[in-house]
Amino acid sequence: MKNIKKSFIFLIVLFVLASALMFAADRLQRANGKIEIIDGEISVNDGILAYKLYKPKEASSSNKAPAVLLLHGYQNDHETCAAYAIELAKRGAVVLCLDEYGHGSSTLGLLSRGYVNHKVTVNYGNDSDDNKTYTPIKGSERYRILMNFSNLSFFKDRYSKDSDGNSIIDSSCGGSIAYEYLSKLDYVDNTRMAVSGHSMGTWSSWSVAADFANTKIEPKAIVLQCGELFTDAAYDTTKYHFNNVLLLQSKYDEFSYFRDYELNVTDDLLKTPLRYNFLGTTADKAAWNTTYGKFTDGSARRMELLYTNHRLTTHNIHGLETALAWFDEAINLPVDLPYDQITAKIKEYLVLGAMLLTLFAMFPLMNILLSTPVFGFVKQDLPSKEGMLRGGSRITGTLLTMLLSGLSFPFMTQLGHALLPLPEKIFRMTVGNGFLGWYLLLIIIMLISNLIRFIKNRKKGIKSEGFKPLAFLGSLVLALIIVGYIYLVNMLYSRLFDLDLRFIWPFFREFNSLRIKQFLVYIPFFALFYLLNNAKVMRDMRTNATYKEGFFAFLSNWFYNFLLMAGGVLLIVLLEYIPFFMGIGPGADVFFGSTFGGPFMSILILFVPQVLFFSILCTWCYRKTGTPYTGAFIAAMLACWIVTGGSSFL
Repeated sequence: MKNIKKSFIFLIVLFVLASALMFAADRLQRANGKIEIIDGEISVNDGILAYKLYKPKEASSSNKAPAVLLLHGYQNDHETCAAYAIELAKRGAVVLCLDEYGHGSSTLGLLSRGYVNHKVTVNYGNDSDDNKTYTPIKGSERYRILMNFSNLSFFKDRYSKDSDGNSIIDSSCGGSIAYEYLSKLDYVDNTRMAVSGHSMGTWSSWSVAADFANTKIEPKAIVLQCGELFTDAAYDTTKYHFNNVLLLQSKYDEFSYFRDYELNVTDDLLKTPLRYNFLGTTADKAAWNTTYGKFTDGSARRMELLYTNHRLTTHNIHGLETALAWFDEAINLPVDLPYDQITAKIKEYLVLGAMLLTLFAMFPLMNILLSTPVFGFVKQDLPSKEGMLRGGSRITGTLLTMLLSGLSFPFMTQLGHALLPLPEKIFRMTVGNGFLGWYLLLIIIMLISNLIRFIKNRKKGIKSEGFKPLAFLGSLVLALIIVGYIYLVNMLYSRLFDLDLRFIWPFFREFNSLRIKQFLVYIPFFALFYLLNNAKVMRDMRTNATYKEGFFAFLSNWFYNFLLMAGGVLLIVLLEYIPFFMGIGPGADVFFGSTFGGPFMSILILFVPQVLFFSILCTWCYRKTGTPYTGAFIAAMLACWIVTGGSSFL
């Protein structure tokens, strides 16, 4: 009874602390009441585009403010733009952050962007049929969409249309609709507007600027956070022009598009015609961090070099400072606030803290539930030490587990992402399909290894631990309650503070009807993977530390389990970034080819911490319940929630 009381107190304390952090984050995003936040929807023919609007309290019909449209990157949502939004709104700009096609709470999928049956593998205008840099592509619709992210709707027909009647319909991903909507708000000065995007959002930004070129409301500035440049041959230069373009260049960008298909970003990049023509200068005068041209006539150009990677560019302080100064020059921000006075990143750390506290609240909650008669039967005795792997068998098993999971990651995720033959009207999550492809391979491997182990144990007369149906069902219900608690807390924070549990990128978002259906499609596969993985890691590969009490025994047990669950992926992280930091190039591009670089290599900085937490959770659950079921169900639900609640869909 005493332990239950402690668990109740611990649960309440964690909730109170998490709520306090979310309250502080909310005060920061509202600048202590100086910014009004409005969630809204724009109705379009086949659905809605969702947005989050930051409105300075001083902005009104009699005191119109400049405005900026912010467009997130692939797999993200409007909240990824929060750092720019908060800092711009603090300086007096109205800011609209859009959920683009296929992302966030918008209901229009990536198919609304359109696609063509060819791709270009060099800078547009430098391609040709002869050297096979302009090539036809076949495959699933999602493959063609993903291969066409850099094809824009204002490009010449060679790039924006094909012989099969397909076309790039709206490469702004809804951005142009949102920009026009923003321009009509009665507290916006639509002669002082700008647009900025990150990654996929940079192509959207180019498209928005093209759609409104030579109009009263044309963007006075374009800020590209990891963007691609184009030659004049890609579009009609007599029809389209772009005002005051700032390119924030990530030094360690994992995506080849954004480093001109070179392996590294070096000073040599400045000497290429693409770069110095963009700056409006000559090869010998081109330089980083230098402004060329004039803001008064829209010719200002600058390339700022940031010592960061692709995903972290959205919250890089140097990049933020440079962008704020650029916006101020172009649209005259009303509030005179030093550019280096940036607090938005604190909001991300506050929400990260709240997310971790909420996740760790699962432990006291589980203690409480397991102490009740309803769930007491979920706790089983740990299996005997008979049949434990030892010596060379353990080392071999550990290395094989790490190598198989790690080396298959870049290949199977990319295969699932684009080419795995899945019914696309059912399996709509593009990143989810990538993980599904990887999980399916590992499921097959684990089933085969389990069969081999069963046969070997049977020959040795070792009885394998059997399936425990009551504990299995009880664990499922227990997991539903625990994950349900996380969902309800997240929903409460969304209502009270207009924030979800995340860190820069979407982790736990509230479902809409489309996304809950996708959760139900993917969860059986995620559950099967984590059940088999937990059975292998926690039970079949158990160590003596599994049977010992105390913190250090737990730490030893967890560390070994973490190596089994994430060791292979950690090897891939090292393989990717050590060559990159040495100046050779990103490892995936160097060793496997650029096809296997990009999204799933850059996502590792999100995935590894996720598996780190799951390994703690699953280790604790196994030691607490004696079966792999509870931890597996909770991890599967959380992982599937992350993928289907926040990432992109067709």
